[in-house]
Amino acid sequence: MENIVINGGRELYGEIEVSGMKNAAVAVILSCLLVKDTCTLENLPNISDVRASFDILESMGAVVKRLSSTTIQVDCTHCRCGTSPYELVRKMRASYYLIGAELGRYHRASVGCPGGCDFGIRPIDQHIKGFEALGATVNVEGGYVEAFAENGMIGNQVYFDGVSVGATMNIIIAAALAKGTTVIENAAREPHIVDLANFLNTCGAEITGAGTDVIKIKGVESLHGCTYAIIPDMIEAGTFMIAAAATGGRLKINNVIPKHLESITAKLEEMGVTVEELDDAVIVSRSGELTSVNIKTMPYPGFPTDMNPQMCALLCLASGTSRLSESVWDTRFRYVEELKRMGANIKVDGKVAVVEGPVTFSAAPVRAVDLRAGAAVIIAGLAAKGRTVIDDIYHIKRGYEDIVGKLSAVGASIKEVHTPDPVPYEKAN
Repeated sequence: MENIVINGGRELYGEIEVSGMKNAAVAVILSCLLVKDTCTLENLPNISDVRASFDILESMGAVVKRLSSTTIQVDCTHCRCGTSPYELVRKMRASYYLIGAELGRYHRASVGCPGGCDFGIRPIDQHIKGFEALGATVNVEGGYVEAFAENGMIGNQVYFDGVSVGATMNIIIAAALAKGTTVIENAAREPHIVDLANFLNTCGAEITGAGTDVIKIKGVESLHGCTYAIIPDMIEAGTFMIAAAATGGRLKINNVIPKHLESITAKLEEMGVTVEELDDAVIVSRSGELTSVNIKTMPYPGFPTDMNPQMCALLCLASGTSRLSESVWDTRFRYVEELKRMGANIKVDGKVAVVEGPVTFSAAPVRAVDLRAGAAVIIAGLAAKGRTVIDDIYHIKRGYEDIVGKLSAVGASIKEVHTPDPVPYEKAN
């Protein structure tokens, strides 16, 4: 059993480095399946989802070489369609990009249903709608997504009923090698969509409009290898910004794109936090009281849903009543019970959390119920008095590279500990 243990109440001072973006990295890695050549990917985060993505490709026949801690070379020339291991695919949500990649390269796909954090029902209906518009027949049964395009993928108009980051990226992947031109309307605009398009364009694709709500993909016959660096992770950067605001002190956060952080920066400044933007860094400090704010998560460039739990932890420390509205996931607020264990005063009504503050967090044993919830209880533990123990930290490792080491280096009393698994009752008796 692995736990994170925090002795809270310490301000954070110093500099902290942000790793490559998880959500960009996994899409780029799995889209390498389209390329019958060698791709060298740089600025990769060393996290479990990235390792699982390479494990999947390797099990399909790819040759994977680690050149450094952040650079990996992958050659998918001899990959075999439909051979991704079910037990690996079901560990992460982003494995659905394999469907688009297999359809694009082989005109057929057989992929286990994706896993990842449990936010209730997370359908892939918009993905399927897009694949079908490009000429594929798709069936979901027996825990697998089976798809077949008898005449290959053929460019077409694709209109999403709602903004979907995953569906937008999956159709970009599926259409890169299609015959003709694909136009995606009501596309998501997140930075990792732009990063995926830039990677594929570096490999010879013809994609325009990424970062807007209309994306055009002119299919090409083949893609070639390249060297490409993944963009910095705006969610990791935002998490450290909130950690600095929650604990006080002064933290310089390096390797960021400040424009990607604008919605987070705006709310922190509204709460009384000082944020100084540099070319590729931000400096966050707080010396006075935090004030309450109202926040609604929205697709980019709005406030990101992946920052909901971390911001809720900070709102608990602010004077007054804050309202946090969630517009993306129906069950995002499962983490609230863990914050309540630490003294939070939060009432959830549907997709709105009303937060009364300020409270003084008290240390308690808590769980990381999902990836970003894990970051939220770390932030609460850093601000709390006493010793906080966090369980189920494998969720945190899916998206944060060495978060314990990074926070420890800027003054946090935080460590990862290994304890023996508990003895089952029937064996103990």
